Amino acid sequence: MDFNKIIEDNKQNIKSIIRLITKEDNEDLEQEVYLKIWKNSDKYREKGSIKSWISAIARNTSLDYLKSAFYKTSQKSTSEDLVLANIKDKKINPESNIISLERQKRIINAIENLKPKFKEVIIMCEINGYSYEDCAKHLKCPLGTVKSRIFNAKKELAKELEDLL
Repeated sequence: MDFNKIIEDNKQNIKSIIRLITKEDNEDLEQEVYLKIWKNSDKYREKGSIKSWISAIARNTSLDYLKSAFYKTSQKSTSEDLVLANIKDKKINPESNIISLERQKRIINAIENLKPKFKEVIIMCEINGYSYEDCAKHLKCPLGTVKSRIFNAKKELAKELEDLL
Protein backbone atom coordinates (compact mmCIF):
# COMPACT_ATOMS: atom_id res chain seq x y z
CA MET A 1 0.00 0.00 0.00
CA ASP A 2 1.35 3.41 -0.99
CA PHE A 3 0.24 5.54 1.98
CA ASN A 4 1.23 8.85 0.40
CA LYS A 5 -1.00 8.15 -2.60
CA ILE A 6 -3.85 6.89 -0.39
CA ILE A 7 -3.67 10.02 1.77
CA GLU A 8 -3.47 12.33 -1.23
CA ASP A 9 -6.39 10.63 -3.00
CA ASN A 10 -8.62 10.61 0.11
CA LYS A 11 -7.58 13.77 1.96
CA GLN A 12 -10.57 15.86 0.85
CA ASN A 13 -13.02 13.04 1.52
CA ILE A 14 -11.65 12.58 5.06
CA LYS A 15 -11.85 16.33 5.74
CA SER A 16 -15.43 16.43 4.43
CA ILE A 17 -16.56 13.54 6.62
CA ILE A 18 -14.95 15.04 9.72
CA ARG A 19 -16.48 18.45 8.99
CA LEU A 20 -19.90 16.91 8.31
CA ILE A 21 -19.96 14.97 11.58
CA THR A 22 -18.12 17.29 13.99
CA LYS A 23 -19.13 20.61 12.37
CA GLU A 24 -15.50 21.76 12.52
CA ASP A 25 -12.19 21.39 10.73
CA ASN A 26 -10.05 19.21 12.97
CA GLU A 27 -6.51 18.37 11.88
CA ASP A 28 -5.94 16.19 14.95
CA LEU A 29 -8.81 13.94 13.87
CA GLU A 30 -7.39 13.82 10.34
CA GLN A 31 -4.05 12.66 11.75
CA GLU A 32 -5.82 10.07 13.86
CA VAL A 33 -7.61 8.75 10.76
CA TYR A 34 -4.28 8.50 8.89
CA LEU A 35 -2.76 6.61 11.82
CA LYS A 36 -5.67 4.18 11.92
CA ILE A 37 -5.38 3.61 8.17
CA TRP A 38 -1.68 2.88 8.56
CA LYS A 39 -2.10 0.66 11.64
CA ASN A 40 -4.99 -1.32 10.15
CA SER A 41 -3.75 -1.58 6.57
CA ASP A 42 -3.18 -5.30 7.03
CA LYS A 43 -6.89 -5.72 7.85
CA TYR A 44 -8.08 -4.16 4.58
CA ARG A 45 -9.33 -6.79 2.16
CA GLU A 46 -9.99 -5.76 -1.40
CA LYS A 47 -13.63 -6.83 -1.24
CA GLY A 48 -14.88 -3.25 -1.41
CA SER A 49 -13.38 0.03 -2.46
CA ILE A 50 -10.58 1.48 -0.38
CA LYS A 51 -12.46 4.79 -0.37
CA SER A 52 -15.42 3.29 1.50
CA TRP A 53 -13.07 1.57 3.96
CA ILE A 54 -11.29 4.88 4.64
CA SER A 55 -14.65 6.70 4.85
CA ALA A 56 -15.80 4.24 7.52
CA ILE A 57 -12.61 4.85 9.51
CA ALA A 58 -13.08 8.64 9.24
CA ARG A 59 -16.76 8.37 10.22
CA ASN A 60 -16.09 6.12 13.22
CA THR A 61 -13.16 8.26 14.39
CA SER A 62 -15.33 11.39 14.20
CA LEU A 63 -18.17 9.73 16.09
CA ASP A 64 -15.74 8.50 18.75
CA TYR A 65 -14.46 12.05 19.11
CA LEU A 66 -17.98 13.36 19.69
CA LYS A 67 -18.52 10.73 22.37
CA SER A 68 -15.23 11.43 24.11
CA ALA A 69 -15.00 13.18 27.43
CA PHE A 70 -12.67 15.77 25.88
CA TYR A 71 -15.32 16.92 23.47
CA LYS A 72 -18.01 17.02 26.14
CA THR A 73 -15.91 19.06 28.56
CA SER A 74 -14.68 21.42 25.84
CA GLN A 75 -18.28 22.12 24.84
CA LYS A 76 -19.41 23.07 28.36
CA SER A 77 -19.94 26.75 28.87
CA THR A 78 -20.49 28.88 31.90
CA SER A 79 -22.38 31.47 29.91
CA GLU A 80 -26.06 31.15 30.78
CA ASP A 81 -27.09 32.19 27.28
CA LEU A 82 -25.08 29.40 25.68
CA VAL A 83 -26.33 26.84 28.19
CA LEU A 84 -29.93 27.85 27.55
CA ALA A 85 -29.36 27.76 23.80
CA ASN A 86 -28.02 24.20 24.07
CA ILE A 87 -30.96 22.88 26.07
CA LYS A 88 -33.31 21.01 23.78
CA ASP A 89 -36.98 20.52 24.35
CA LYS A 90 -37.32 16.88 25.43
CA LYS A 91 -41.02 16.74 24.61
CA ILE A 92 -41.96 15.27 21.28
CA ASN A 93 -43.69 17.98 19.37
CA PRO A 94 -45.82 16.50 16.58
CA GLU A 95 -46.11 19.84 14.82
CA SER A 96 -42.34 20.31 14.55
CA ASN A 97 -41.97 16.67 13.44
CA ILE A 98 -44.46 17.25 10.62
CA ILE A 99 -42.76 20.50 9.62
CA SER A 100 -39.38 18.77 9.61
CA LEU A 101 -40.70 15.89 7.49
CA GLU A 102 -42.35 18.28 5.05
CA ARG A 103 -39.11 20.24 4.78
CA GLN A 104 -37.16 17.05 4.06
CA LYS A 105 -39.70 15.98 1.43
CA ARG A 106 -39.44 19.36 -0.30
CA ILE A 107 -35.64 19.19 -0.36
CA ILE A 108 -35.68 15.63 -1.72
CA ASN A 109 -38.26 16.59 -4.37
CA ALA A 110 -36.21 19.62 -5.36
CA ILE A 111 -33.12 17.42 -5.81
CA GLU A 112 -35.15 14.83 -7.73
CA ASN A 113 -36.43 17.54 -10.09
CA LEU A 114 -32.95 18.74 -11.03
CA LYS A 115 -31.56 17.96 -14.46
CA PRO A 116 -29.87 14.53 -14.32
CA LYS A 117 -26.33 15.94 -14.62
CA PHE A 118 -26.98 18.43 -11.80
CA LYS A 119 -28.67 15.82 -9.62
CA GLU A 120 -25.74 13.44 -10.10
CA VAL A 121 -23.07 15.90 -8.89
CA ILE A 122 -25.19 17.18 -5.98
CA ILE A 123 -25.73 13.64 -4.71
CA MET A 124 -22.08 12.68 -5.17
CA CYS A 125 -20.52 15.81 -3.63
CA GLU A 126 -23.04 17.17 -1.15
CA ILE A 127 -24.69 13.97 0.06
CA ASN A 128 -22.06 11.25 -0.40
CA GLY A 129 -19.13 13.52 0.47
CA TYR A 130 -17.06 13.09 -2.71
CA SER A 131 -14.53 15.82 -3.36
CA TYR A 132 -14.96 17.69 -6.63
CA GLU A 133 -11.81 15.98 -7.91
CA ASP A 134 -13.11 12.50 -7.07
CA CYS A 135 -16.45 13.35 -8.65
CA ALA A 136 -14.70 14.52 -11.85
CA LYS A 137 -12.66 11.29 -11.97
CA HIS A 138 -15.74 9.15 -11.39
CA LEU A 139 -17.77 10.97 -14.05
CA LYS A 140 -14.79 11.17 -16.40
CA CYS A 141 -15.26 14.88 -16.99
CA PRO A 142 -13.15 18.00 -16.28
CA LEU A 143 -13.05 19.48 -12.77
CA GLY A 144 -14.44 22.76 -14.12
CA THR A 145 -17.49 20.94 -15.42
CA VAL A 146 -18.19 19.48 -11.98
CA LYS A 147 -17.78 22.90 -10.35
CA SER A 148 -20.08 24.49 -12.92
CA ARG A 149 -22.74 21.82 -12.45
CA ILE A 150 -22.57 22.16 -8.64
CA PHE A 151 -22.91 25.94 -8.92
CA ASN A 152 -25.89 25.73 -11.27
CA ALA A 153 -27.55 22.96 -9.25
CA LYS A 154 -27.23 24.97 -6.03
CA LYS A 155 -28.61 28.02 -7.81
CA GLU A 156 -31.68 26.04 -8.96
CA LEU A 157 -32.14 24.52 -5.51
CA ALA A 158 -31.90 27.95 -3.86
CA LYS A 159 -34.55 29.28 -6.23
CA GLU A 160 -36.81 26.27 -5.66
CA LEU A 161 -36.37 26.27 -1.87
CA GLU A 162 -36.15 30.03 -1.36
CA ASP A 163 -38.82 30.08 1.35
CA LEU A 164 -36.88 27.48 3.41
CA LEU A 165 -33.66 29.50 3.50
